[in-house]
Amino acid sequence: MGKGLFDLEKHFAFYGAYHSNPVNVIFHMIFVWPIFYTSLVLFQFTPTLVRLPFSGEDGLPLNFAFVFATIYALFYVLMDRKAGALAALLCFLCWLGSVSLATRLGFSLGWKVVLAAQLFCWAGQFIGHGMFEKRAPALLDNLSQALLMAPFFVLLEALEKLFNYEPYPGFHANVSKKIEADRMEWQASKQKKVY
Repeated sequence: MGKGLFDLEKHFAFYGAYHSNPVNVIFHMIFVWPIFYTSLVLFQFTPTLVRLPFSGEDGLPLNFAFVFATIYALFYVLMDRKAGALAALLCFLCWLGSVSLATRLGFSLGWKVVLAAQLFCWAGQFIGHGMFEKRAPALLDNLSQALLMAPFFVLLEALEKLFNYEPYPGFHANVSKKIEADRMEWQASKQKKVY
């Protein structure tokens, strides 16, 4: 139950207030991690900062893709040890996969594959918001929080649905109250704009 930057309830409630429609939630579960993964593929084409010598022929490149994955992984672990550890593992698996894919594709084909995947996944998310949620995406109100929280949010959502996971007792009840208050405030502001 951290405060400020690592206040999981606050982040989860912010993101959840924009994702209450079940179809939109499914769209995000499908598209968020591929956006993260393909971003890492693109970052694989940044300069290598260090090479791990024990990892094969030329060594495993530690570049901005690695930095990006590490920042996300650390952020998630600091927010919740159990789910965060799983999210961190997924971040590093995405990073390893991105090394492999970027190496196979090369830059000239890689950026085209990334662009196509990103356009497809972002379009799916905007369709989820426009057609089903009927609310603009969270990233329009807080870009950094929405982009940083999205992968962890959909993972927590899946863990809750599949395993009834709660970071601590009362977490989902507290978050639900905050989401409901935010949605009521949003509805009220929407009504004011109509009149």
